[in-house]
Order: sequence, then structure tokens, then C-alpha cells
Amino acid sequence: MTSQTPLAVVLVSGGLDSMVSAALAREAGFRILALSVDYNQRHQVELAAAHRVAKMLGAERHVVLPLDLRAFGGSALTDDIAVPKDGVGEGIPITYVPARNTIFLSLALGWAEASGARDIYVGVNALDYSGYPDCRPEFIAGFETLAELATKAGVEGAPFRIRAPLQMMSKADVVREGARLGLDMGVSWSCYDPTPDGLHCGLCDSCRLRHKGFVEAGVPDPTAYAVTPPVA
Repeated sequence: MTSQTPLAVVLVSGGLDSMVSAALAREAGFRILALSVDYNQRHQVELAAAHRVAKMLGAERHVVLPLDLRAFGGSALTDDIAVPKDGVGEGIPITYVPARNTIFLSLALGWAEASGARDIYVGVNALDYSGYPDCRPEFIAGFETLAELATKAGVEGAPFRIRAPLQMMSKADVVREGARLGLDMGVSWSCYDPTPDGLHCGLCDSCRLRHKGFVEAGVPDPTAYAVTPPVA
């Protein structure tokens, strides 16, 4: 790639979805500006995974922004609230972080405008997910409209594209894409409540969805779990 190759800002959490999303950005011919947010989340180990993913995919820069959302709380990931371990249920779970994807995409938008990038990649998924409202196609479309209205670039006729390539994939589809792209998916991190010795707990929603995806895709799961997640 050269300096003339277009840039994309890619939100890289360290999770499986963001890893595959970033790899698809690279496959599409973009130079990657990887953005991770240290929001003082319970599962800080995912930031180490984000570093590994950014390096593996050859990101031109990897910025980790500190933004302490524990100051607000309101989620099992940012407050002293137990992470549920009884399976993926109905409704919006307590692991939802208020307005998280709106906040993260706003940060990505700022970097995109500053760097001259016009494409922002985010690994949201609206099929096999935990019911978060900021993973829906309506949200992504709405944010793209907001980006056009809220920025100098948008007003001057250079709109931004919010790309969510995993939007309508099942978790099994995401795993298959990871395998097709030749990714070491064991580098990624999904668990919301890691064990003290650094294992995926195996029982939180994220662990259950991750393992289910590997099983349904027929791809060996490289993840080290404290407890093998049940597959419904």
C-alpha cells in the first residue's frame, strides 16, 4: 500500500467481531487507523488483544484513548454489578453500556475527519448479539446521517461512510469469514468477566455467543475457557 491508498478508521476492541471487521477493511484495500477505547471496562484484558489485532493486521497507527465510563456506571461492565451467567435472555441486558457505540463512533468520526479518512469500520452485529440497541442497522444509518450534518467535511460535500460489514452475519458467519481470511482468531478476546488466571469465563453472554459461533461454523474453537460454554 502507498500513501495514496485510502485510509479507514477502524474500531478495534480486541473482540472477534472487530478483528474480522478490521481484516475486511484491509481486504477492501484500506490503510488502517485502529482506534481502541480504554473506558475502564471490567474486561481490560481486551485492550491487550486489541494491540495484538492491530499489529497482526498491519495498522498504520493504533490509538488507545482513555475515557473512564465508570464515572457514569450503569452497566455490569463499568459498575459494581455482577455479569449475568445464566444465558442470553430477552430484552437489553445489564452488560449494555449506555450509548457506548454512539460515543465510540463519535471518537472515530473525529479521527476520520482529522486524518482525511472517509470510511469508518465498526464490527457491530444485529443477529447473534445480546440485544444492544446500538448494534441495529437503524442506528448505523442514523449515525451516518449525523456524521454528514455534524462535520465540516460532511457539510462541504465529503460525507463519511459508516461500514458495518458484519451487520447481518450470524456469529457462525463471522467465524467462517475469519477462517477464510486466515486470521488467528485465538488472538481475539470476548469474555466480559475473565477469571483471575486469564481465561474466558465460559458462561457470560459473550462467551456463549463466541463458542456457539465456532460450533455452528464447524471451526475448532481456539479459546481457553474456564468452563466450556453450553450450546443451546
